[in-house]
Amino acid sequence: MIRILLVDDHPVVRHGLRGMLEIEADLNVVGEASSGAEGVALAVQLRPDIVLMDLRMPGGDGVEATGAILGRVPGVRVLVLTTYESDRDILRAIEAGAGGYLLKDTTPADLATAVRAAARGEMVLAPSVASTLVRQVRSPAVPSLSAREAEVLRLVARGATNSDIGRGLGISEATVKTHLLRAFNKLGVDDRTAAVTRAMELGML
Repeated sequence: MIRILLVDDHPVVRHGLRGMLEIEADLNVVGEASSGAEGVALAVQLRPDIVLMDLRMPGGDGVEATGAILGRVPGVRVLVLTTYESDRDILRAIEAGAGGYLLKDTTPADLATAVRAAARGEMVLAPSVASTLVRQVRSPAVPSLSAREAEVLRLVARGATNSDIGRGLGISEATVKTHLLRAFNKLGVDDRTAAVTRAMELGML
């Protein structure tokens, strides 16, 4: 019997998933969570074999929850099940350790097959997701910073605060933050230190 935890903020989706999975004799839904944080807590408590994880939920990011679960529950496999298939979403999920990435338009039969495959330790990817990953491997996209974004990051690298940067460039502190947030998004990072490190790795500074 494969024990499954559902993590999705929509009750109707969880109900539908439970119905699709539990008609299979070897699949058992042992719990449901409506947020990433609740999913982590239930995964630790219930120790499921498979977690079906939505990506975007109020109060918690599915990718962060995936990393937290994999770090705290030995042997568990996390399958992302989402409506989103942007390159960044896919790459973040796989980098966090997800054992698969499926879209919510998958058929009940294909979902059951994917769960069984994941339980065997196989990587499970929707066809369009697999194509995206192949394309990324063959020609990884290199982000491009604007001149001002690069300038702001160079000043950050020198230890300047947002206030210092604003005064030095003659712009408001809010504008500095905007440039930083845009740079974070392009570089796929969440903080100043990571942004500077990533930009240096790519030869942008």
